[in-house]
Amino acid sequence: MSTPELVLPDTTQIKLRLDNGVLHLVLDRPEAKNAMSLRMIDEIMGVFAAIRDRRDVRVVVLRGAGGTFCAGGDVKDMAASRGAPHEPGQPDPVAATNRRFGTLMTVVDRAPQAVVAVLEGAVLGGGFGLACVADVAIARADASFGLPETGLGFPPAQIAAFVVRRVGLAQARRLAVTGGRFDGRVAKEIGVVHHVVVDEEGILRELDGVLAQIRRCAPGAIAATKRIMADALAMDIELVLDRAADLFADAVRGPEGTEGTIAFLGKRKPAWAQDGA
Repeated sequence: MSTPELVLPDTTQIKLRLDNGVLHLVLDRPEAKNAMSLRMIDEIMGVFAAIRDRRDVRVVVLRGAGGTFCAGGDVKDMAASRGAPHEPGQPDPVAATNRRFGTLMTVVDRAPQAVVAVLEGAVLGGGFGLACVADVAIARADASFGLPETGLGFPPAQIAAFVVRRVGLAQARRLAVTGGRFDGRVAKEIGVVHHVVVDEEGILRELDGVLAQIRRCAPGAIAATKRIMADALAMDIELVLDRAADLFADAVRGPEGTEGTIAFLGKRKPAWAQDGA
């Protein structure tokens, strides 16, 4: 029986290209440094749903348009959810919006295909989270990594558990409490990425090598192995992410989240980061 033709969903904020079993998925909001809007999140999840049972799609390559990977979640979406009415007894809209990103993280993390991330420019917040669930991560040495959320007044709620899995608790805590930026070489040292290159030629060369290695492995065996490895780290990640969404909503609605968001939109430092504070 022949395999039905793959039908990918229509998208407006990501670009798709299928080439010899490799699906190139490009985050395409360069004017916003590819910050992930709710629409983009839904589009990415729709693509992964479409290929979930397709072993003829061997690899998904994640990359960002315009020379940057992803600057995190779209702060404007978060601000809109904070302004939405919160009816008594109903889920907090902020928590629901935040939890949607956690769903995206688990969808990518559990994909049966090999997932390769090409990381350049900004790799922040949610972009950092996607890097942490990629099976193979290739970074430019001058890429800028970091968890800026605590500097904005709220936790990296849907990312934190995956960062801990990737780099361990000690490094994850350091990254969270400092909110610091670091480059691709440091990202390799602490275990976020696997390969570091210096230019576009290096990216293409390294990517070709990784894809050649993946093609030597059976797609069904890759899917089964990823499932076994996920089971080996089994914890109730859904409960962790649900609780994280509630904590995120509390922070966003609190004084720090309010000040951090207003400062970000106003392109100024928040009150706690003023000189001499």
